[in-house]
This record gives sequence, structure tokens and C-alpha cells, in this order.
Amino acid sequence: MEHSDFLSTAFIYLLAAVVSVPIAKRLGLGSVLGYLIAGVLIGPFGIGAVGDQTGVLHFAEFGVVMLLFLIGLELKPSLLWRMRNLVLGAGATQVIATTAVLTSIAYFLIPSFNQALALGLIFALSSTAIVLQSFGEKGLMKTTGGQTGFGILLFQDLAVIPIISLLPLLASASVDAPPDAGDSSTLLRVLVPLVAVVALIAAGRFIVKPVFRFIAQSRLREVFTAAALLMVVAIALLMNLVGLSPALGAFVAGVVLAENEYRHEIESDLEPFKGLLLGLFFLGVGASINFDLLRQEFMLIFAAVVLLIIAKFAVLIAVGIVSKLDRRAIMVIAFFLAQGGEFGFVLFEYARQSSVFDARTVSLGTLIVALSMMAAPLLMIIHDKLIEPMVSRQPSKEADAIEPDGPIIVAGFGRFGQVVSRLLMAAGHNLTILDHDSEQIELVRRFGNKVFFGDASRIDLLTAAGAEEAQLLVVAVDNVEKSLEIVKGVKRHFPNLKMVVRARNRQHAYELIRLGVTVFERETFQSSISLGIEALKQLGLDEKSAKRAGAQFAEHDNQALTELAELWGDEKAYGTAVRKSLQTLRLVLESDQDYIAEQSDPALAETKT
Repeated sequence: MEHSDFLSTAFIYLLAAVVSVPIAKRLGLGSVLGYLIAGVLIGPFGIGAVGDQTGVLHFAEFGVVMLLFLIGLELKPSLLWRMRNLVLGAGATQVIATTAVLTSIAYFLIPSFNQALALGLIFALSSTAIVLQSFGEKGLMKTTGGQTGFGILLFQDLAVIPIISLLPLLASASVDAPPDAGDSSTLLRVLVPLVAVVALIAAGRFIVKPVFRFIAQSRLREVFTAAALLMVVAIALLMNLVGLSPALGAFVAGVVLAENEYRHEIESDLEPFKGLLLGLFFLGVGASINFDLLRQEFMLIFAAVVLLIIAKFAVLIAVGIVSKLDRRAIMVIAFFLAQGGEFGFVLFEYARQSSVFDARTVSLGTLIVALSMMAAPLLMIIHDKLIEPMVSRQPSKEADAIEPDGPIIVAGFGRFGQVVSRLLMAAGHNLTILDHDSEQIELVRRFGNKVFFGDASRIDLLTAAGAEEAQLLVVAVDNVEKSLEIVKGVKRHFPNLKMVVRARNRQHAYELIRLGVTVFERETFQSSISLGIEALKQLGLDEKSAKRAGAQFAEHDNQALTELAELWGDEKAYGTAVRKSLQTLRLVLESDQDYIAEQSDPALAETKT
């Protein structure tokens, strides 16, 4: 490619990304679908701004490698060990069951069992790039559904290795192929990858740390970034050399380096490259869709894509049920993993080279994978807009039979509710604790906490918890809508029950004031005041003056809260009141600092008089 051609292609890709992705995000479609649509538009079957994308896809797959490496950096070996049941349980079940179902379907259409099995194995894989990118954007990585989905994807990446080894064997029964070289060659193919992985782990533990320490001493950020890139490229080359998945090797290296002291620097240096390369990958997938073939075989391809998604969706729901996941987690893995994967492009090409499929079958297969990947963001939108609200409204299991443990009810036992509850219990009070998050309850019960599963916005559950005779209700839930729903229900049905309420933010506090709640605490307010006091001390103010400034700020802000709550919603009046309040506060603090100075320096006071 000439220099000018390279620059023009780079310009087109960057322009497509900059224009399409923000629009897609604004429309609620997500960045992945934005990249895919942009790729279709600029590709040879769109406006034809760029040509064949095979080389671009091979280059952009390095973004998937970086993604797995950065995920590995977040997973310490101890955490990965705890995930072994997810990987070997849900992951293995999904791959085996999906392969069996898809092979059975393909066998009705293709006379060759070997080819049907190859299709089943390739289509069983999901898109690591799309799913993990979406998990990160939607904050699902730490949830049960996100962890299970990640475990399944990790096993799929592991499964790529035996699939690559199996494909040439599937060709031997139907196509004249050279026999295996013998037992020694087979043993060598097994030992070489094993030695490479062991060498990778050893290098991560004993070589990388001193090398990065030496580079860090140069204090040149660009050299450190180059070293991080060099490490990932070297891993990818090594894995390619021994016939393993570069993405899997990068993940193993990331896990090995998870406890390295330079982990955060490496992560921050590689994050921008990962994002750009993943975007390039999705653009390449969109641009590579062969619309001529799609027009020729539309019904076949459309039916295959729909059948693939439905089959994988059904298997994933079954996997979720067998794994005893709650409804929310089952819906996450089913809607997010029901597409084909980027490794399908690699495996179909390898299957063609191994004489498993002819060129036309490979073209059809890669088109089915690409279109299913394009459908994935649409499935995620359906999940977010329709399924998640339904699942959230319906508890994943029946509420516990509640037996009141004390005259104080705590609704919400997350990080905020736990602190309040511990303080009350330390002061000798007995509590009846409710929480509607089954995952959170399962976690806290491991540490001996007695928590009932139930939605505190349900009046029958509050009644069962003893709300009619209770001395106090602590509303510590983190969802603003749920908090307001609880407060409204208590005001209506238990008007004499005292409440103290957690306010998520200032707007939530305004709503509570309007509902007549007099005792509430903005969850970050006191900690922010404390940090502000420390900031004033660091800037040279003595401790007494800093604490006095913090106290005056808190008093003024709490007084202004009621006035501003009445104006919330009237943008013009509210803005004017906020500016007036800030000006008043500034004058109060300045006056107070003058007073403190006079008290500490009598000569200054005499001068002023």
C-alpha cells in the first residue's frame, strides 16, 4: 500500500469512528453497533471507501489480544482459581451442549458428519470482543451474569486450541489428506505449546518485573509504553509460533502479571491502543460483509443466522438453569452470548486450508458469523430496554418468611447499610434487615449476617417485619426510585414510623424534602467535607480554622438545601438561587477568616478599630 493510500484509509476509518460511534451511543445503540454500521457504510459493499478488509481484520485482531491481556491484569491467580467452577462448569457445559445441538442441526442439512461437527464447534464460540466490551460499558463485569459470561468466554478461548487440532482430523475421513507424521510428531505438537506456556509464566514472574523496573528508571513514559506494547506483541508472536491462541496467551500473561507492581502503569498505557484496535476490528467486520453473496443466498443465510442465535440462546438458558443462576444472570448470558465469535473467521479459514470445507462454504460461514455479531448489539438493546426492567421488577425468588429480630428495620444491606447497621448493633440494638439483591444476601450470609430476602417497597413485607410497632426504619437502598417508593409507602401506610434515609445525591435529597423526610444523609457529603478540610490544611490553613470552615460550609449547605428544593425544576430560578447561595457562603467564610485572624492577632484587631 502506498503512503498516500495508507493515509487516506486511516483517515476514512477514523472519520467513520468519530462520526458514527457518538451518534450510536446517543441513540442508545452502543459503541459496538456504531462501529459495525460504520464498517458496512464504508466497506466495498457500501459506498466503497475502503476495499478488501482481510488484512485489516488480521491486524485488528490484536485488539482482542490486548483486551484479554488487560482483563488478565485485573484477575489475580487466587481470584481465577475461585472462578474454576464457572470456567470448567458453565463454560464446558455451554461449549459441549452448543456443539451437540448445532452439529445435530447441521447434520440434517449436510450429509457429512465431519463437516457438521466442524460447523458445530466453530459456531459454538461467542464474540469475546463484543461481549466483554459491552460488559465493561454496562457495568456488568462484577455481576453474577458478567462473571459467568466471562467464565464461558474463557473456556471458549481455551477450546480454540483443541478445535484447531481436531479440524485436520475431520478432513481426513472425507478428503484425501496426508496421514499424520507419527506419534513423535503428535507428542511434539503437545509438548511445544506446553513448554511455551510454562516459559511465559516463568518470564512473567522472574523477568518482566526487573525489566520494567529498569525501564521505569529512565523516566520516559513513551519508552515504558513501547515496552508494554513490545511485551504483548512478543506474547502474540510466541503463541502463533506454537499454534496457540494469541488471545489466550495474552490472558495467561495478564494473570501472571496481576500482582506486578507496574500493573496499573501497563494497564493505563495499553488501554487507548486496545480501544482503537477493537474499534478497528469491529469496523473491519462490518466492512467485510459480502452483500453480493447475501443477496444470492438471502433466505439460507437469514435462516442460518436466526437458527444459530435461537439455538445458542436456548442452550445458554439451559446452562444458566443447570448452574442455578438467578433470572437476571440467566438473561444476561443468554442475550449477550448468543452470537458467533471472531475466532470463527480464523477457524473457517483454517478449515478451508485443512480441506474440511470448500471456499463457498467458508464464505457462507464467515458471513453468518459476521451477521450474528451485527445482531448481538440489537439483542443487548432488547435486554436492556425490555428484559432487564421486567426482571428487576420481579424478584428472582420468593421473599423469605420474615420474623422480626428487633424494633429497628434496615432496608438495604449494601456498603452504606452495613456501616449503619454495625453502628446500631454495636450500640446494643437488635435489627431486622431486608435486602432485595439475592447476590448481596448470599455474600453477606457467608460472614454470619442474618438478612432476609425481600423488597422493602412491598407493604406486606414491611408489615411482616414489624413496621406497625417498629421504632425506626433505616432506608439505605442505593436505587433512588426504590428509595422514594419505600418512603411513599411508609408515609401512606405507617405515618407514625420514624425514618432515616440515605440520599444518593442532591436531587434525591430534594425529592425526600418534598416528601416530608426530615432526617436524611447524602452519602458522600460528610466524606467530601472531611476531604475538603484536609485539602485546606494541606494549603496552609491551621486545623482549627479548616474544621471551622468545613463546619460552616456544611451548615450553610444544609440550610440552603430546603430553599433550593422548592425551586428544583425551575431552571432559571434555581440557577439564580444557587449563585446567590455561593456568593453568600463566600462572604461568610471570608468574614469568618477575618474574625479568626483578629482573635489570633490582637494588634490586627486594634488596627481595624
